[in-house]
Amino acid sequence: MASASDASDLVLRLLGSATTMKLQKLLYYCQGWHLAWDGEPLFSERIEAWANGPVVRDIYDLHRGTFRLSHPLPASWGADCTRLTNDERETVEVVVNFYRDWSADQLSRATHGERPWIEAREGLTPTERGTQEISLDTMQDYFSGLMDQSPEDG
Repeated sequence: MASASDASDLVLRLLGSATTMKLQKLLYYCQGWHLAWDGEPLFSERIEAWANGPVVRDIYDLHRGTFRLSHPLPASWGADCTRLTNDERETVEVVVNFYRDWSADQLSRATHGERPWIEAREGLTPTERGTQEISLDTMQDYFSGLMDQSPEDG
């Protein structure tokens, strides 16, 4: 299994650069679609339901205070996309190519209408801080239900 840093490395290799918010949302979509397509997580790091959408906390801790990231990532990330399997690489490539032209705000708004984020935010006001984990089971169920609308089909 890849790490979220390894997936981030490939996302930024494909995009050249991205805002940290866009990277976070793309990691969420990579995880969700990989769960649907392959039946297993892409990476083990937890995804939290923050007010602005899903966030991989371990990645946030690496980029805190930075607005935009470029490839290559700092060596301190320990990121290496060559550690991704062919299936993991394919997931990231398909997801990035599908969502490439979406802004960070568009991605964030999209996640706000999706069951995994909504369920994890239950009981919180829209702007309230929260660190509840988005359930992998819920993500797999949700994204599997969208298979006929998947990026692979688009």
